[in-house]
Amino acid sequence: MAGKLETATFAAGCFWCVEALFSRLRGVKKVVPGYSGGTVANPTYREVCDGATGHAEAVQITFDPEWISFAELVEVFWHTHDPTTPNRQGADVGSQYRSAIFFHDENQLRTAEESRRKAEAADHWPDPIVTEIVPFAHFFAAEAYHQDYYRLNPEQMYCRIVIHPKISKLQEEFADKLKPPSS
Repeated sequence: MAGKLETATFAAGCFWCVEALFSRLRGVKKVVPGYSGGTVANPTYREVCDGATGHAEAVQITFDPEWISFAELVEVFWHTHDPTTPNRQGADVGSQYRSAIFFHDENQLRTAEESRRKAEAADHWPDPIVTEIVPFAHFFAAEAYHQDYYRLNPEQMYCRIVIHPKISKLQEEFADKLKPPSS
């Protein structure tokens, strides 16, 4: 029986990538791509891409903390994108691709800040971490064609070139946190 579900909201570049990764983790019940951190209610993808709304492409993760903790989600977050590049992940450039943790409560804030200190001390990256850790305000689900994009389009070129390698890395580094393969 599942316990009380919690919510995490992360931005780590293209939301197709982030959704594909976090949806594979045990204890994660749902991952919704969308927009957070901006000033316009119900923004469209085009508006977010134009950079005028201030939103980041983000995912909202519903998870069971009895199976996976917020701290574990944050650990995966640090290791599955480059938190040192402002407004960029790979070839995706713009403020909508920034790295951010939108904390939902004081416990998430403390956990995210402590995790960032540990990540910085581990010296995994040659540059300083620029990830924003900011209060959650609003989340707007992306248009329907963005939902479950990788699962529905695994052979699309972006998926093959960008998302496949990220999934391989996740499988190597976090095998103990993955859901069992579907039969």
